[in-house]
Amino acid sequence: MNNKKLLAAVVGLGLVTLSACGSSSDDSSGGDSKTVTLVSHDSWAVSKNVLAGFEKKSGYKVKVLEDGDAGQAVNKAILTKDNPQGDVFFGVDNTLLSRALDNGLFQSYEAKGADRIKAEYRADQDKHRVTPIDTGDICVNYDKAWFTAHKLQPPTSYDDLIKPAYKNLLVTENASTSSPGLGFLLGSAAKYGDDGWQGYWKKLKDNGVKVVDGWEQAYNEEFSGSAGGKKAKADRPLVVSYASSPPAEVIYADPRPKTAPTGVAEGTCFRQIEYAGLLSNAKNSKGGKAFLDFLLTKEFQQDMPLNMFVYPVVEGAAVPAEFTEYGPQAKDPETMDPAKIADNRDDWVKSWTSLVLR
Repeated sequence: MNNKKLLAAVVGLGLVTLSACGSSSDDSSGGDSKTVTLVSHDSWAVSKNVLAGFEKKSGYKVKVLEDGDAGQAVNKAILTKDNPQGDVFFGVDNTLLSRALDNGLFQSYEAKGADRIKAEYRADQDKHRVTPIDTGDICVNYDKAWFTAHKLQPPTSYDDLIKPAYKNLLVTENASTSSPGLGFLLGSAAKYGDDGWQGYWKKLKDNGVKVVDGWEQAYNEEFSGSAGGKKAKADRPLVVSYASSPPAEVIYADPRPKTAPTGVAEGTCFRQIEYAGLLSNAKNSKGGKAFLDFLLTKEFQQDMPLNMFVYPVVEGAAVPAEFTEYGPQAKDPETMDPAKIADNRDDWVKSWTSLVLR
C-alpha cells in the first residue's frame, strides 16, 4: 500500500478516481453470482488474510469499487440506485446519512451481530437500512515541532483558533466537498449553536483560515506536520483531520519515532460514525447480506484500526496498543442528532459557502 493510500485511510477521504480491485474475474453481480461487489470511498482497506477468510468461509469473491471522496461516492450511489454499481455500500457517515436514507439508497437488512453494536452508535433501528461499522473523531491536528520552535502553545479549543496568535496557521477542507470539512462545520454549529456558528466562521476567516477541496490536499500538501507535508514544504501547522492521524504518522514512519510528531486539539473534535448498507436493487443481495455480517465480526472489527484508522463499534473488539497510545478517542467530542443534521445540513453548507468562500 503506498503512502497516499495509507494516509487516505487515516481519514476516510481521498481524491482517487474510480478504480476496481478484487480477486475475481467475474464482473457480474447477478443473483446467482459468487461475486459480491462493494462500493466505497477511497479509504476502504482490509488485511488480505482477513478478507481471504471471508471468501473461503462464504464462497464469495469480493470486488471493490472505490469511488472518490465520501460525499462524491454517496452522491454517485444515489444517482445510480436504480441500476447500482454493486451490492453493498460502505462509507456513508452521520453527516450524510439522511441524504442516503431520504433518497432510498438502501434496503432493509439487520446484520448478524447487530445486537453487539454499542448503543450510542446505532441508527435507523426501526428499518435497519444501515449498519454502523466504525467511528472516529474529526479534530484539528497540530505540528508539535512547529509549535515548539515558535515557543507557542498549541490550540486546545475552537475558541483558540480565532485568537491572533493562531492567525494564518489553520487549513481546513471545503464543507461542501469534504467529509472532514463538513464535520468541522457541524462541530462548530454544535458548539456555538444555530445563531452563533456563522459569527465564529467570520472570525475564523478574518484570522486567515485556508480552505482547500479535500483532505488529501489539506493533510499531505498544506500541513507541515505530516510526512507528505514535510516533503511538500508545507507551511500550515494546523489542519482539520482525525484524532487517529497521529498513530498513522508513527506506525508508518521508518524509523518509528518514540512519540507522535503531531497532536490533537481535543476541544475541536466532532464524532463521526460510518455505516454500510445493502443497496436497493442489489443484484446479489444474498452475497451482500453475507458481507454485511462479515463487517460486524470480531475479525474484521479488530482489523480496522490499523487499516482504516477508525475505532470498532462492537462490544469486545480490541484496539491495538499503538492506536490507543497515539490516537485515543476524544473524551468529550461535539455531537449532533442525525435529525438535526438532516434538517440543517444543506442550508448550513450554503451559508458557509457564501460566508467563507465568497
